[in-house]
Amino acid sequence: MPNRPVRRVALHGRSNFFWETQLERQTTYDYKVVRQFAIITVFWGIAGMLVGVIIAAQLAFPTLFEGIPWLSYGRLRPLHTNAVIFAFGGSALFATSYYVVQRTTQARLFGGPLAAFTFWGWTLAMLLAAITLPHGITSGKEYAELEWPIDLLIAAVWVAYAIVFFGTIAKRRVKHIYVANWFFGAFILTVAVLHIVNSAFVPVSLTKGYSFYPGAIDAMVQWWYGHNAVGFFLTTAFLGMMYYFVPKQAERPIYSYRLSIVHFWALISTYMWAGPHHLHYTALPDWAQSVGMIFSLILLAPSWGGMINGIMTLSGAWHKLRTDPVLKFLIVSLSFYGMSTFEGPMMSIKTVNALSHYTDWTIGHVHSGALGWVAMISIGSLYYLIPRLFGKVHMHSMKLVELHFWIATLGVVLYIAAMWVAGVTQGLMWRAVNADGTLTYSFIESVESTYPFYYVRLLGGAMFLAGMLLMAYNTWRTVAEGRSADADDAIPASATR
Repeated sequence: MPNRPVRRVALHGRSNFFWETQLERQTTYDYKVVRQFAIITVFWGIAGMLVGVIIAAQLAFPTLFEGIPWLSYGRLRPLHTNAVIFAFGGSALFATSYYVVQRTTQARLFGGPLAAFTFWGWTLAMLLAAITLPHGITSGKEYAELEWPIDLLIAAVWVAYAIVFFGTIAKRRVKHIYVANWFFGAFILTVAVLHIVNSAFVPVSLTKGYSFYPGAIDAMVQWWYGHNAVGFFLTTAFLGMMYYFVPKQAERPIYSYRLSIVHFWALISTYMWAGPHHLHYTALPDWAQSVGMIFSLILLAPSWGGMINGIMTLSGAWHKLRTDPVLKFLIVSLSFYGMSTFEGPMMSIKTVNALSHYTDWTIGHVHSGALGWVAMISIGSLYYLIPRLFGKVHMHSMKLVELHFWIATLGVVLYIAAMWVAGVTQGLMWRAVNADGTLTYSFIESVESTYPFYYVRLLGGAMFLAGMLLMAYNTWRTVAEGRSADADDAIPASATR
């Protein structure tokens, strides 16, 4: 095909004319699957958080759904965790990682229909979870409750995801692999290993399988998986999101690229060892418990290094926080990340754990990370991403984005503060003893003391859900006003020659 001149572009400080073929001019990024995951992320966010509000209401009003088995707390709780972690969080990660890997490699997604398979396969797996869990079809493993047929589907989707992601990096048109892709890549590889090993099963029927591992070994494998579901699915992957969208929204380079590389290697080499801190004072060997505690304490350094790197990216641009609600979401999420990654190592110390374990303090800690960090970094990234996928610069209403930020932030603060106070109260009452060695308080007295805080938790969760409903309306209007054909999806064909 004949060569045609294109507009003058800047490369490494120089201005040059570049030439490209007609075929190259027609090359575009694959944004269809990104749009699909971005939109369904908002849906899953509402669905998962709605279930969370329902079970918070059950704790405040215990007879709310009495006599309805599939609405009981024991069945809705795993539905809530799977919906917010894997349906909402997972879809956000698919959307952002597919967008980021294309933009930073200047290459279209590898694998053709495999990307579409990941969307439909993942969505099917989440729908099956929404059907099976309320009906009591569960393996009983924390964050791994889905039975073996769904586990096999998830494994197939994840293999396809890895092929698409790493295939795109392999055909990249720039030499450098941007640090966000390192975090996404580590998350994809590690979650594959975690899921396959922990989900090893002996099937006995179509809807039931039993763990391959016995007793304490099963507990160790489960929390090696469970904590690294937090470490890699809910931390490392979302740090990849942070390293792209914070600099883009701030219009500033990352504060220290060298620190980002140190952050990456320190984090992934340490996180894998922290799981045993969930098993303090159990049948797990004492040395394994201590190893989990030590590595949890070490984790504070790389975690705060990443938080500081993200927040300090605003150096010279702090004024933007006054007027940019998207940036507020991104930066405040980093503040929650720093807070929860300080609290986690502290709670892993055995003497602190003796007070905090099995109390609502743990619930407050989990939600400071899940809502304050994961949800808010996802929401901020989607507020950047969605309008650009439909040929716009901003969401339909930035005032609604601002309102969403304040409702969500206040909701998180109410939720976690209530759980902190309730948890410490529980821990102190449970361990209080009289002079003769008998317990000072009965269990029901501790329930009565913490009960008022359950109303505050319900209010905080309802506020966060209300913010997601505002986001859904804003997204709908943005999509309706925009056109996917206007998205900036042209690949600069000759930019790296």
